[in-house]
Amino acid sequence: MNITDVAILVIDMQQDFLSPASPLFVAGGPAMVPNLQRALKAARSANASIIHATRRHRATGIDVDQSRRTLFAEVGGFLVAGTLGVEELPQIAPASGDFTVVKTRWSAFFATDLDALLRRLGTRRLILTGVQTPNCIRATANDALSLDYATTVLSDATASQ
Repeated sequence: MNITDVAILVIDMQQDFLSPASPLFVAGGPAMVPNLQRALKAARSANASIIHATRRHRATGIDVDQSRRTLFAEVGGFLVAGTLGVEELPQIAPASGDFTVVKTRWSAFFATDLDALLRRLGTRRLILTGVQTPNCIRATANDALSLDYATTVLSDATASQ
């Protein structure tokens, strides 16, 4: 296998998903961080592309998806640009040479430049990691498969509530 055609996608490893005080807390998230760290180390050693897909919203909530608008209003916002909650965990934050894609919906492909970036990188095989498996991981996997990427989900480097 030519490792240069592989990219690892780190989805939503942000404080608002990984802090127990957050209304979006993914209970299984913190436990899988060491596995994700190992996967990123292996990817860097193999010169694979690493892309961080992070969710970010405007403070008004105008770009929050329908299913979370009420919660956003009730708790005074989450994943808002410029807040601590939108930051990735320091131990898996982007390193020099990593890429970042900002999203406002479940799929990392929806209304982002992820597909164009992957094609420019020559990616054919996509490895998915991160949170929340039934939502963002699943939606991204479905879109990746529809776009003809060979797609793998690292079950020990993903988590769900």
